[in-house]
Amino acid sequence: MNPLRKIYCRMFQTAFHIALPFLPYREPEQLESISALPDLLKKKQIHSVLLVTDQFLRTSGATNALEYILCTNNISCTVYDKTCANPTVDNAEEAAGIYLKEHCEALIAFGGGSSIDCAKAAGAKITYANKSFEQLKGLLKVLKKIPPLIAIPTTAGTGSEVTLTAVITDSRKKHKYTMNDFTLIPHYAVLDPKVTYSLPPHLTATTGMDALTHAVEAYIGNSTSKETRSLALDAVKLIFENIETACQDSKNAAARKNMLDAAYKAGIAFSKSYVGYIHAVAHSLGGQYNIPHGFANAVLMPIVLPEYGKYAYKKLHQLGVAAGVSSNNDTDKLGAQKFITAIKNLNRRINIPETISGIKKEDISQMARHADKEANPLYPVPRLMDASELEKIYYKAADWSNL
Repeated sequence: MNPLRKIYCRMFQTAFHIALPFLPYREPEQLESISALPDLLKKKQIHSVLLVTDQFLRTSGATNALEYILCTNNISCTVYDKTCANPTVDNAEEAAGIYLKEHCEALIAFGGGSSIDCAKAAGAKITYANKSFEQLKGLLKVLKKIPPLIAIPTTAGTGSEVTLTAVITDSRKKHKYTMNDFTLIPHYAVLDPKVTYSLPPHLTATTGMDALTHAVEAYIGNSTSKETRSLALDAVKLIFENIETACQDSKNAAARKNMLDAAYKAGIAFSKSYVGYIHAVAHSLGGQYNIPHGFANAVLMPIVLPEYGKYAYKKLHQLGVAAGVSSNNDTDKLGAQKFITAIKNLNRRINIPETISGIKKEDISQMARHADKEANPLYPVPRLMDASELEKIYYKAADWSNL
């Protein structure tokens, strides 16, 4: 990267790090079961809600218990179930339109990060009806309060139930918009392990590795605090101890609860300390090819981390110790290498491949530019890279076996 641009990026990141204690972060109020919702809604005098979910969860009956609880308590529930795996601008606009048409008073997001991000974006559109998502993307563009938002994660991974981030895709431009605003943090988060029981093993695996990515990138960046480092270490430990059990035994309540807790902690950590190039590259792949975000992160993690080199050795070693795969007696370089190898081996055990099929050489330069634009100067990565340097990550991640 150009030296002057490096200086600008680091100055920008330092300013945000200094401002961190003064920014209006908040955590959602936690509920342990969906059965607690009627009392909460009645207390808030909310009589009509829009439930934002996806078609699979609706048709599989996953939302039945929630809809029944609301209905029997005389709370009107309109359902929007067209959310895509990578929620689109159209999804958010449709949901916002239904909310207004049905005179709803709150949003309930039921699902993974896609449903929660869709509900966040719909909330932003409800508040800023005359603005496009092109105008709302970026930092601190959604300053007015959005409608009350309750997040019910059915996956343990995205952390969207606690973050200030919403990511939606412009399917026409094949580009993802990232919105980062404190008003987008859900007001309530329902961490109910029972709603995660129906999650199939491959989604348990990829969303769990998504949470691991959040914890790792939050920890190795340059904008950490004592709180975010502690949360990230806890999350890494919980994920390494529980993800395989959760994949193998879908109704293991302890493993499911621990994974929800890990995702929540990792979500707080990366909301305050940001992420890095794994996310930037994953977002570009999702925008271009609709590749699921957690899957992309899982594959990219052991590819991107070595690119940071000596600038990340110490912190990766510490994460390796927390995960139980490195020793305090290891050198930082060896401890970091052991941790990266452990991630690669964990991916293999939970059936996540080492590469991503469908990446086209002719698209790489454009995706790298998108990743560069998203990450720099915002993400306080251990080592700065520009678009030309990021391109080699796509080449390493691509599955060229069918060419």
